[in-house]
Amino acid sequence: MSKEFNFDISQLLKTLGIDSINKGACTGTEWMDTQGELLSSYSSADGSLIAQIKQAQTADYEKIVLKAGEAFQEWRLVPAPKRGEIVRQIGDELRKYKEPLGQLVSYEMGKIYQEGLGEVQEMIDICDFAVGLSRQLYGLTMHSERSNHRMYEQYHPLGIVGVITAFNFPVAVWAWNAMLAMVCGDTVIWKPSSKTMLCSLAVHNIVSGVLEKNNLPEGILNLVAAGSSSVGDEFLSDKRIPLISATGSTRLGKRVAKIVGERLGRTLLELGGNNAIIVSQHADLELALRATVFGAVGTCGQRCTSTRRLIIHESIYDNFCKRLTEAYSHIRIGHPLDTDTLVGPLIDQNAVKDFLHAIEEVKKSGGNILCGGEVMEGPAYSSGCYVKPCIAEVQNEFQIVQEETFAPILYVMKYATMEEAIAMHNNVPQGLSSSIFSTHIQETEMFLSTAGSDCGIANVNIGTSGAEIGGAFGGEKETGGGRESGSDAWKIYMRRQTNTINYGKDLPLAQGIQFM
Repeated sequence: MSKEFNFDISQLLKTLGIDSINKGACTGTEWMDTQGELLSSYSSADGSLIAQIKQAQTADYEKIVLKAGEAFQEWRLVPAPKRGEIVRQIGDELRKYKEPLGQLVSYEMGKIYQEGLGEVQEMIDICDFAVGLSRQLYGLTMHSERSNHRMYEQYHPLGIVGVITAFNFPVAVWAWNAMLAMVCGDTVIWKPSSKTMLCSLAVHNIVSGVLEKNNLPEGILNLVAAGSSSVGDEFLSDKRIPLISATGSTRLGKRVAKIVGERLGRTLLELGGNNAIIVSQHADLELALRATVFGAVGTCGQRCTSTRRLIIHESIYDNFCKRLTEAYSHIRIGHPLDTDTLVGPLIDQNAVKDFLHAIEEVKKSGGNILCGGEVMEGPAYSSGCYVKPCIAEVQNEFQIVQEETFAPILYVMKYATMEEAIAMHNNVPQGLSSSIFSTHIQETEMFLSTAGSDCGIANVNIGTSGAEIGGAFGGEKETGGGRESGSDAWKIYMRRQTNTINYGKDLPLAQGIQFM
């Protein structure tokens, strides 16, 4: 299904300022001479060693926190529109490096080049959004119950924001957080996934020039490239960091929430998804088919919004499954930088093991594999991380279906009534993204009603995957409840203050209380 594909990484790394061995900590404008254990980054595309990082250690982390705290004292006093101007320049710089950074995302993580470019475009888009936001950090005014009093609320910068990102979106999720935090007046410490650290190094090489050109202090945008064995719980338990934003598995999120919660810090959690599409008998089946294929196999099933479950009306079930398996037979699997490829590799061989384990659990539970489920073999798949996307007939109650397997496995099931479909849809622990395909307005409105989808994202006639930055992104239940990106998600990065001003000569108390 794929040809061997040769790719010369050397020029790309040179363009992005990445050496064979790299420093693992940055204060935005200065790289620290870290001496931690070497961490090697291998491409899931071909198994090649890309480069190594001398990981940051606890002492490096401590220096960065001090720098971030000092920078916050200065950065918070810069007018928000001027902070937005810095973000605008970062967006322009990312435009210059869109193609090479997109290539590195693709090569290190494994998503196809078009998706790598799309991820960098997300960074650019959130910069544009944040620039406008820098002039719209609105508060409200309220009428006071007391004479000659004025009451309003305003938002102030929060402090240092800690950002933990996952491998599947190694640069965009940082930008979602960091660009909003910057215009809000915060400083940022980024702890990237150990599986895609080179992407974070490349980003800091790009943005450091903007910070230097504007003579900004060290510590506004910081990087701690280290595994949890080098810099771990001290990051989460640090009282100097009022907000930790973490993207990853539900298991990770529970650990983050526990440690940060014990110090009464804030968390912004973007965790697992078990996203479903309901395909009604009134659906445009061509639209539903295209959305399902992209949602289920895009990024090799490694998006938090990937389509995991397909709930199909019984009257069209057989026909739709037939069309779906036929579409899967034409999916081109191969090197992510090959423009003919539609599906690249899983991130590593542990992910392959999870993929195979889930398929075995489906069989043990009584499910039926309609297609796929094998590991690809041959010279073009030498990394051992390529698999054939799988479609499995299941019952929603199967334990493996209730879990999120970060791989291209699509579970299909049938329903009779819309009430039954929605109940099946909601009967999982996660609540991120959801979709219905129907041209029947009563069905679509029911799906969007309070009795419909219980997810943070609910779509009609588009798939579960591929959110725009203008809307708040996040989900409910075991997805964590956080919201990032658009709408009023900026408020999590600020502290709210209610203000009451007495411009009269008396001192009336609220609720009419008489005292003295």
